[in-house]
Amino acid sequence: MTALVPVILCGGTGTRLWPLSRATYPKQYWALAGDGQDTLLQQTHQRLEGIAGLQPPLLICNEDHRFIVAEQMRQIGVEPAAILLEPMGRNTAPAVAVAALQATAHGDDPLLLVLAADHVIQNAARFRAAVKAGMAAAEAGQLVTFGIVPTAPETGYGYIEAAEALQSSGTADESDRAPQQPVRIARFVEKPDRATAEQFLASGRFTWNSGMFLFKASAILAELERLAPEVVSACSAALEHDSEDLDFLRLEREAFAACPNVAIDVAVMERTDRGAVLPLNAGWSDVGSWSALWETAEQDNDGNVLRGRVISEASSNCYLRSEHRLVVGLGVDNLVVVETDDVVLVAHRDRAQDVKTIVGLLEREGASESKAHRRIYRPWGSYDGITEGERWQVKKIVVNPGASLSLQMHHHRAEHWIVVKGTALVEKDGVEELVGENQSTYIPLGAKHLLTNPGKIPVELIEVQSGPYLGEDDIVRFEDRYGRSDATTRPIAPTATA
Repeated sequence: MTALVPVILCGGTGTRLWPLSRATYPKQYWALAGDGQDTLLQQTHQRLEGIAGLQPPLLICNEDHRFIVAEQMRQIGVEPAAILLEPMGRNTAPAVAVAALQATAHGDDPLLLVLAADHVIQNAARFRAAVKAGMAAAEAGQLVTFGIVPTAPETGYGYIEAAEALQSSGTADESDRAPQQPVRIARFVEKPDRATAEQFLASGRFTWNSGMFLFKASAILAELERLAPEVVSACSAALEHDSEDLDFLRLEREAFAACPNVAIDVAVMERTDRGAVLPLNAGWSDVGSWSALWETAEQDNDGNVLRGRVISEASSNCYLRSEHRLVVGLGVDNLVVVETDDVVLVAHRDRAQDVKTIVGLLEREGASESKAHRRIYRPWGSYDGITEGERWQVKKIVVNPGASLSLQMHHHRAEHWIVVKGTALVEKDGVEELVGENQSTYIPLGAKHLLTNPGKIPVELIEVQSGPYLGEDDIVRFEDRYGRSDATTRPIAPTATA
């Protein structure tokens, strides 16, 4: 039985789904599709269940997202073969090269199924059938890409022309029709104008470029070595000098930085003579905007998509989403309304793509809302800034079961902790105490302190800070189980995305 290794690319920041998707917590880690609680990343792996020969996945992500990825895989009971950490973004060709080198490191040569973590596929059965249909061609050395059967003359997607006319694949909800076999690729075409896109659809030879691939590890490595040898050499060096960090493999920064920033489509697929396209009609979307999310979601009788604590009255064709506060849509039409802990977006659905312009404006102003939510995730849990004033601020801190903050001290602030849920084990200058619900403890300025959750439920506490400087960089770490130094947190940079 042929081994099939999913390679899930978890990079990208998804700014067109701002204010929900931000650099510190992008769209692939949110539950955006369907009515369940599973995130796009979790759904990406779950839709593969039932494919013969399926192996544990390789995940490639930004090193600052590593604990989010690991936790979301743990939640669905998946133990990855490896989580590879990119020190900076270098697009998809290096990500694929690293995955292929890692998959063949011990003499194996599996099929690699390269997927983006942020796609929606409504009909998982049709997708699995397409994967199975492409395996024989991939096993024979072809580089298979999945071309999405177009539903409209879209100008925002790249197109793939097949060397012959493609068979109709039926509608996305038909799971019993056998997929077409892969067809040789004639050419790739970048985003066309509308008239050209209409001609493409009429020809019956074109599909949208999905950025999903299926090939043998040795086959893609051979073509990378032939067509982009500098990618392979840089990635080989980055892997050769990698370092293990808990359950992660951290690629060596200097070697990886030398790798060209190039997509696998440009580096290989547009130039190889081994490319083949397999048409896929399974309700695919790259969730590139709030309007696209509205289109792919199940709508009520008024054409609305409602998520969270929302009331809609006499409204139609809206996407209304609440993460915290009550959102009411009254007599409105064709709106996108998204409420988060610190931002409310109100936009006409036709202007949803322009959200990235607002993000750019906020970045130029240095506004924190461009990159981070009020709730900040850490390896041990999260903290949420509630309110602040001159020389003081209040946070809510959540520490996961068995997790621990670093042993640390502050030069400029003192802290008062009030536990409101669970039991915390607190160490101050070498002295330990248990602090239960409705109990508190005081951390003087300069005291070495450590907080651990020894229980089986999350510890929730309110932290009151006071002092002349309250920045997050006023932390000196002495010990940390997550391998963090006393340096300040690095800014998030996008990594490989399809």
